[in-house]
Amino acid sequence: MSDTRFTKDHEWISVAGDIGTIGITDYAQGQLGDVVFVDLPEIGRKADQGKEIAVVESVKAASEIYAPVAGAVVEVNKALADNPALVNQDPLGGGWFLKMRIADKKQMGALMNEAAYAAYVKGLG
Repeated sequence: MSDTRFTKDHEWISVAGDIGTIGITDYAQGQLGDVVFVDLPEIGRKADQGKEIAVVESVKAASEIYAPVAGAVVEVNKALADNPALVNQDPLGGGWFLKMRIADKKQMGALMNEAAYAAYVKGLG
């Protein structure tokens, strides 16, 4: 996952070309507990870096999902409508939330790589 970056809010983004696939980390899904609903954005919706782009609801709470970078939504994971538990089962794979056309790839530089994120989470202890 060398092309994957992480935010302090526990989102991840994996980039291929100018498209970023976005989801939440294993740590985040573990904190949320059983995910029961995901509110995904409309195709074409634009979001600035750090602004809300989706909502995930669990048995414990509802949490906003923030855009790791600015861009426009090009695809959402429709499988989550019927099976939101995918977020718990495979948060870094099949449990992705949306794909976004990245407006400015330079924003990726503000995000953590896997090692930095692991150290960050360890510090939350």
